Amino acid sequence: MQLLLYGVLAATAYASGHVGVGNFIIFLGLFLILHRFWLYKVINSWQFKVWPALVNRYVKVLKWCLIKPWRPVIYVILLFIFSIVFFVARGPKVVFFPQGDPNNIYVYLKLPEGTDPYITNTIMRQVENKVNSVIGKNNPIVESMISNVTIGVTDPRDGDQNAYPNKGKIAIAFVEYEKRNGLSTTDYLTKLQSLNWQIPGAEITVNQEQNGPPQAKPISIEVSGDEFDELVNSANLVKKFIQDAKIDGLDNLKSDFVGNKPEIIFDIDRERTQREGLSTYQLAMEIRGAVYGIEATKFRDVDDEYPVQLRYKLDQRSDIETIRNLKITYRDMNMGGIVRTVPISAVCNIRYDNTYASIKRKNNTRLITLSSDVKQGYNANEVAEKIQKLVLSFKPVGNVNIKFGGQAEDQKETMSFLSGAMLSAIGIMLLVLVGLFNSLGKTIIILSEILFSIIGVLLGVGLFKMEMSIVMTGVGIIALGGIVVRNGILLVEFAEFARSGGMSLYEATVEAGRTRMTPVILTAIAAVLGLIPLAVGLNINFESLFTNFNPHIFFGGDSVVFWGPLSWTMIFGLLFATALTLLLIPSMYLITERLKRKSNIILNHFDFPNVAMYIPFLILIFKIILFIKGKKLNYGNLDV
Repeated sequence: MQLLLYGVLAATAYASGHVGVGNFIIFLGLFLILHRFWLYKVINSWQFKVWPALVNRYVKVLKWCLIKPWRPVIYVILLFIFSIVFFVARGPKVVFFPQGDPNNIYVYLKLPEGTDPYITNTIMRQVENKVNSVIGKNNPIVESMISNVTIGVTDPRDGDQNAYPNKGKIAIAFVEYEKRNGLSTTDYLTKLQSLNWQIPGAEITVNQEQNGPPQAKPISIEVSGDEFDELVNSANLVKKFIQDAKIDGLDNLKSDFVGNKPEIIFDIDRERTQREGLSTYQLAMEIRGAVYGIEATKFRDVDDEYPVQLRYKLDQRSDIETIRNLKITYRDMNMGGIVRTVPISAVCNIRYDNTYASIKRKNNTRLITLSSDVKQGYNANEVAEKIQKLVLSFKPVGNVNIKFGGQAEDQKETMSFLSGAMLSAIGIMLLVLVGLFNSLGKTIIILSEILFSIIGVLLGVGLFKMEMSIVMTGVGIIALGGIVVRNGILLVEFAEFARSGGMSLYEATVEAGRTRMTPVILTAIAAVLGLIPLAVGLNINFESLFTNFNPHIFFGGDSVVFWGPLSWTMIFGLLFATALTLLLIPSMYLITERLKRKSNIILNHFDFPNVAMYIPFLILIFKIILFIKGKKLNYGNLDV
């Protein structure tokens, strides 16, 4: 009957043109047939033979642990120490945010200040030819290559999106990951970063797009001070000191201070200006109107109004001699208000000079920032650590402070936030568990499982030498804590229920492990199997699978780069935490309850007669801790 129903539904789907739906219904029908003839045998064999044998084996191991319950506790503590040593010895790469193959590569060009946009555009043509020599023309994995000059030429991480006539940018966009046929865009990034550009006077940097929220550059050194000459001198010395060290992985260390911006200075002869009956304001506004224009009127339509600027032609306002010979028409009140005309050159001397582009301040203190990216193939944290040690050995000149910022500072803040979030989560769990069990001893037993579950994370990441993302791994450990605590509650709660039914402490502990083994393992297996496709980046197109039998299966992509570290953290932690729940929790429960029987003093310290009455007091303490911590964070922000 069921097969007939499936056939009718499939025929209806085919008749209405939904081929994929029809194929999916046929697949369900075939799966039903497979179950009727073979799959039910496998299920019965598993339920009545394999699984009972596994349970019996587990019970034997559990009884061996409960003979000397201190033994598994000591083993786990030693394993925790070993996991830390093993993790440090293996030395997996630690990153702030994970990075994969870039989808976009940016080539930035910077010429000396004051360069004409026409010259910048000419140099950009040479840069384009160099880029094409690396990626090639008509490359099938390159979707587009766009060049910008003057407008949209800054790094988004700099926070400066102004127009610069001396800068240019090339944005190379690649096709989606599944269309690259196994080619890695990282190779192109590495080749462009190591390319010898051979363009005199040009400063060229190559970066990839940043995943996650906006981040500072991996290398950022803040030089601050009040005396400007000392500040500039110290910044130059620090830059030269780092460059002379020739640290591998450093990519184009540069300063945000520009001290050679060309300018044209009109020196006003104030005595002559007064004799002519002019003011410095009139001269300044005349020059400004010639170069930038003045607002003559406004044009209005139904939607908006538009200012109309009146200024000289391009060839006139860009010619210094034309501006120098501008004639100012004014009414000279020194001579009875007659109208006079005087050229600017009669009251101004013109000279060429260099000046500072801008002076940045932080907390009212002058600041120069040295920043750099890290070349592809190098770990940003390792390079930053080397430079940080190098900077600490540098002795600045005068009253100058040198501070290492950038991603290192962001990582410190993120670690502080994740630590606070973890402590807050544990505090809330503590309150809930105390209210549930009316016992601090049982609560501590369950919460200790969160700490020991980190053993699995350290061993797994260290064994396979995976990249450890600070943000995603931290979030994974916090998420892991919820599942681990739930499994511990299942086991302890059942043991308490069995004891209330008349079982002895030992029998209740064994029975709790035997009975709760199934839900604990099923929870862990379901979570692990659900996370594996996300961890390995398994991509399947089910629509095309059932429509034209082409699933477009591939591994990798952008999702696995970002979510892979979180998934592997939870997988490693869950696998180890499952063993902890089934072996360590019963042992610790048995130890606690035996100590409770032997000594009323220990009972008073570990298990109050009515701990629930202390929950409001614990909540108050928890709120005070959060309040004090929040105040410290606020004061820290004021100090930054």
